[in-house]
Amino acid sequence: MAGLQDAPLITDSTIETSVPACHTAPNPSSSSPQDATTTFHIGTRSSLLARVQTDIVLALLRAAWPKCNFETHFMKTAGDNNQTTALYKFNDKALWTQELEVLLQEKKLDLIVHSLKDMPTQLPIDLELGCVTARGDPRDAFVMKASLVGKYKSLAELPEGSVVGTSSLRRTAQLKRSHPHLRFADVRGNMGTRLSKLDNPESEYSALILAVAGLDRLGMSGRITTYLSKADGGMLYAVGQGALGIEARKDDAKVKELLSKIGCERTTRAVLAERSLMRTLEGGCSVPIGVETEWVKRKGILDPEVGVGAKPAEEYHNLTGVATSTTAADPTTSSNQTNGSEAHADNTKVDLNEGELTDELIMRALVVSLDGFEIAEVETRRRLTSREEADEFGWEVARQLVAKGADKILEGIGLNRKIIGEQNEA
Repeated sequence: MAGLQDAPLITDSTIETSVPACHTAPNPSSSSPQDATTTFHIGTRSSLLARVQTDIVLALLRAAWPKCNFETHFMKTAGDNNQTTALYKFNDKALWTQELEVLLQEKKLDLIVHSLKDMPTQLPIDLELGCVTARGDPRDAFVMKASLVGKYKSLAELPEGSVVGTSSLRRTAQLKRSHPHLRFADVRGNMGTRLSKLDNPESEYSALILAVAGLDRLGMSGRITTYLSKADGGMLYAVGQGALGIEARKDDAKVKELLSKIGCERTTRAVLAERSLMRTLEGGCSVPIGVETEWVKRKGILDPEVGVGAKPAEEYHNLTGVATSTTAADPTTSSNQTNGSEAHADNTKVDLNEGELTDELIMRALVVSLDGFEIAEVETRRRLTSREEADEFGWEVARQLVAKGADKILEGIGLNRKIIGEQNEA
């Protein structure tokens, strides 16, 4: 793509295309994405995982719009260029996105594929989260050193003083609370680099904590020793973890139509609630905020009044049938399928066939101090019939966390920000 190599703020950019260069540029006068003369330019980071994730989105787009042309473009961001500094030391929420966003604003890209957990909750004023595809497994994974596989099967079994590698303050803070016998050390690099550091016989690491979705997408799920969740290991995951977010320009009607066929409405509502929580608390990569969301199964609804409004989970008459697995929803639950779906207030449809899930979402959330000693934690649920309700739900959960002392914990971490100071603008 002409000019991409010379765009500002790009360092060591690598440009590759997935279609022949003879395809024409986008036609501004075209009224439909299906116009065969249109080429859409997709940007992402240059890491192998980012490329694989972009291929997932590309496959969805090509299936939905077989006559359209797509080119993919890869580049390194600030986070990619610095592989040694611990993530929490960066004071930049757009660590993985800013350089790509500049190209999107300059119309050198039409959309960007992100790991949603890397996307700031506050985007540039002219950009938006245009689409979220069906979520992968959002959990974290406990990965043992190759030489120790079979000897230890869980974090609790590791000997006192064992070193666990992770670059996440969220993971470290939670694990310090639940497994105080362990030590934690930073580990950076792409998935292969981190695993090679783990398996090096001379390295200090006994295990790593990694995202399940990343391992799955790279075909490395065989390395997983244990899946971590609230119930198993006391670990809540990062906001948006496991989901792919597609960023676009707000005024690009053609891209809006393009993305309308590949999103998953159920995933979108869940992650919007999570992102609203984080945005209200003004959190980012350097703040230990954890979440876990799951949809209630239809057979669990015993009382027709249950599910109206946000309430603590214990007030719901101890419902049975709540989904206990935090594994990913099957991609076939994407909102572009209509059989067995329900239309809601925002004219979107949610597929309820998979596991007979309702539109009631449970959210578990916590804020924990860096040493693991202080914690604010809530579990609540609400029926979500629109994206607006999802956003309100996240705000309400944040308010409950603040009532339990989350603001004091965040102040102790050194944010020195007002937490829900101007509630109407949160």
